[in-house]
Amino acid sequence: MDTPPLVAAIRFGNGRRLGEPLPDDALAWLDAQTVGAGPPLPWPEGYDTPPTLAVGFAIWMAQEANPPKPGEQSPVNLLFSAEQLAWAGHQLRSDEPFRDRLTSFWLNHFTVSLLSGLGPRVGVGPMLRDAIRPHVGGRFGDMLNAVSHSAAMIYYLDQDASVGPNSTLGKHGRRGMNENLAREILELHTLSPAGGYTQADVTEMARLMTGWGVQRKREPFDVVFTPTSHEPGEKTVLGRRFPEGGEAYAAALSMLATHPATQRHLATKLVRHFVADNPPPAAVAKIEGVLRDTGSDLGAAARALVRLPEAWAPPLTKLRSPQDYVLAIHRAVGGTDAGQFKRGTIILGQQMWNAAQPNGWPDTAAGWSGPEPMMQRIDVAYDFAARSARNDPMLVLESALGPLARAETRSAVQRSGSRRDALTLLFASREMQRR
Repeated sequence: MDTPPLVAAIRFGNGRRLGEPLPDDALAWLDAQTVGAGPPLPWPEGYDTPPTLAVGFAIWMAQEANPPKPGEQSPVNLLFSAEQLAWAGHQLRSDEPFRDRLTSFWLNHFTVSLLSGLGPRVGVGPMLRDAIRPHVGGRFGDMLNAVSHSAAMIYYLDQDASVGPNSTLGKHGRRGMNENLAREILELHTLSPAGGYTQADVTEMARLMTGWGVQRKREPFDVVFTPTSHEPGEKTVLGRRFPEGGEAYAAALSMLATHPATQRHLATKLVRHFVADNPPPAAVAKIEGVLRDTGSDLGAAARALVRLPEAWAPPLTKLRSPQDYVLAIHRAVGGTDAGQFKRGTIILGQQMWNAAQPNGWPDTAAGWSGPEPMMQRIDVAYDFAARSARNDPMLVLESALGPLARAETRSAVQRSGSRRDALTLLFASREMQRR
């Protein structure tokens, strides 16, 4: 077995699916997944077309009119769960796993969570399909603009409650300005604290963003700009002046998307995710330079990323997050049960789209490698091995790891007394837990 294609499937994908042919040219295979929007994602079961934001709002309003009885699943939660299962099922079957990994990376970068109410629950599916996925091979500014104008993000960080104090509505004193989304755009989504912005920049960004909110109970059932909520007057962010009006939001985001501090922040996060917990400075500098030279083109950055020597040697050094781990062991046996995948991530403490904070899930081993979490992985491995015992363990090992499997792992799998025990040892091995 040629090693680079297998390393590509593990390091840059979600693990090889049982029986899946490896690409002849690993770089060409990866490059192809960074161009264009890719094939459309499957939508939730029970829907004839992908549920739009308007569909989600209709379900939400119906739930308000007829609240679920005690013990009943709410319609909004049913929609949210269906969206989770659709995305999980896609990843289990996908033959474009690098595009999926990039999608998941940016979903985590732009975290929204069910912890903050119903808005993100109805908005996360449209955000995934319309704001994140189409732009993973495009310009960061387009993704940033789409996500920042998405209902999921606006609800998650309370932008819908932000009113300029000197606006027509603000003068009535019923609501004030909220800085949550403005702060996270600067701190997490673009510059990072190293970017040198000040509290004054946060406040000015929040003033600039006032008026942007969500209209869910009447047309257009979407994100809208309401002039009567917008703070009048010129605003200054990072020394640049922006005029009054709704267009200033997109202009400010465009400025932030190509700022050198943003490019450095994104490069660091990409290298940390795909290469090493402690990003090699030379690798970061390379990706930062590509972003700088291309106007923050994410596709160009991804293609440069897979050409970093540090990304290929040595393999199997990055601990997989719980979601990545459960996905990899399912793909290793050709598993397609999205519900089982979802349950595994909940057991391991990384429920899909439910990070506790806006900075998302940890992307280093320190966030996942405590004694209890590692023991829980063994429990998940043992349970899943029982469900997968129809598979020949050595066939699974050769498909998933091939020459990357250690001699100790091969021996342990071969000498096991049952298929379940053999698969448990394989799934719980050091190699299967890393990429």
